[in-house]
Order: sequence, then structure tokens, then C-alpha cells
Amino acid sequence: MTTLPAPRARRAPFSFARFRGILTHLVLLAVGAFYIFPFLWMVGSSLKTSGEFFTGGLSILPAAPQWHNYADAWSKGNFGTYFFNTVLFALGSTALLILLSSAAGYVLARTNFPGRPAVIGVMLALFFIPGGYTILPLFDLVSRLGLLNTLWSVIIVVTAGSIIYNTILFSGYFTTLPKELEEAATMDGASLPRTFWSVALPQATPMIATVGLFHFMYSWNSFFIPLVFTIGNPKLRTLAVGLQAFIGENQTQWTWIAAGAVITILPIMLLFFFLQRYFVDAIAGAVKG
Repeated sequence: MTTLPAPRARRAPFSFARFRGILTHLVLLAVGAFYIFPFLWMVGSSLKTSGEFFTGGLSILPAAPQWHNYADAWSKGNFGTYFFNTVLFALGSTALLILLSSAAGYVLARTNFPGRPAVIGVMLALFFIPGGYTILPLFDLVSRLGLLNTLWSVIIVVTAGSIIYNTILFSGYFTTLPKELEEAATMDGASLPRTFWSVALPQATPMIATVGLFHFMYSWNSFFIPLVFTIGNPKLRTLAVGLQAFIGENQTQWTWIAAGAVITILPIMLLFFFLQRYFVDAIAGAVKG
């Protein structure tokens, strides 16, 4: 018996929808390359010599990688100290902000204390005041408290500048939570702080993740406040301020600046890479709440 050859699979006809999909991918690739090129150029420039930095133009790959630029920026440029200061500042500010804004938000959401509408009105009014108008009073207050040129001054000022907005976020989130568990804890004799710490706060994990992750990134990249409040003590500079210190009157180590920029950006990129799922969950939880 003669077997017939299997019929060949027919190619799908080229349609406008398929052409549009290919064109969309090409446009997205072009836009992605446009955005990623400055970072790649910065990484390549951090491995160049000073002469090649000026003569290499927009080339990414160095002729001979100068890995010692990172060691020089870390030790000779004091980036090791700046990195440690930035970690302490970002972690301290984030922890203090979460503690204060969550507690204040819970009080606004669950209590009807006298003058509550006035307090909310003042908070909203203060929220719209530009930060530049408050820098001089803050500087004078911090100086009178004896905290000037300390990391505590930077932590407190950055936290204070973000506490109103995040208090409102926490307050809105707590109002969406059911009251049954909190009422049960109150009937068992739990005080308001105990109810907040043991019952309400564990339910606010999505909002804690949202506030914590975004404020950590904001603190890590903060420049103006650390510059102003540590200007008298160069040893307390953060990474962002330390980059500016590389620019001198007579000479500028551009390869050190590029290496320092990579050191500054890399931790945030790694944080987002490993915690991107939590970023999405935090935002989704905040929007759902």
C-alpha cells in the first residue's frame, strides 16, 4: 500500500496585525537602547584612562579596562565612607518614617480626638509648602538643637519632609481594614498602642512595603538635604554629595566620577532586581486598598 506524503504546514498569511506587532517591538527596542545607552557609556567610561575618557567620544568599550578606578574612587575618593554613611542614613530614615507615619496614620483613621479636622487641614496645608521655603528655619532649628553636621540631622529632616504625605497614605489604608479584630483586641483589654502594634500594623504589610521601598530609594538619592546639613563635616557626606566633591576647581577626576556613579546606582538596581516582585505587590496592594 502506498503511503501518501504528509501535507506541508501552511504558513500563516502576513497580516497587518503581525506587521504592527513587529513594528511595536522594534520601536520598543529602539527606545530601550536609547535609555540604556547612557548607563552603558557610564560603565565603560569608569574603566577608561583619563586620556581615553576625552578622546573616546561615545564609545562604550575601553581599550584596556582600568579596574583600579573603582579601588581609587573607593579609597582615595573616600567612597567607602560615603557608602557607609548613605546606608545608615537611608535605613535610619526609612525605619523612622515607617514607625512615625504608620502610628500617626492609625490615630487619624481610628480615633475622633478633639480638633481632628483642624489637624488634617493643617497637614494638607503644610503638604503644599515648597521645601525651599523651610530650609532656613530647619537649619536654624537643627543648629539650636546641636545636631548640625551629624547624620541624625539628615535623618530627622528627610523623615520630617516625608511624614505628612505618608501619614495620609497610612490613614487611608487603615480606614479600609475591617475593625473586628481591633475591637476584639480592645475587648480583651488591649490599649490603643497595643492594638496598633499587634493587630493593625501586621495587616498593613503592603503599605509598609510601598512606603519603605520608595522612601529608601528617595533617601539613597537625596542630595540637597545631606549637602546642607553636613556641609561642615566632609566625613559625613553621602554618595550623592560625594560625587559632587570630585569636581574640583583645577582638576576633575572624570573616571572616578563615572566609577562613583556606578557604585551609587548599582545597589538600587540590585535592590529593584531582587525585589521587583515586592515592588509590584506593594503597589498593587496600595491601589487595591
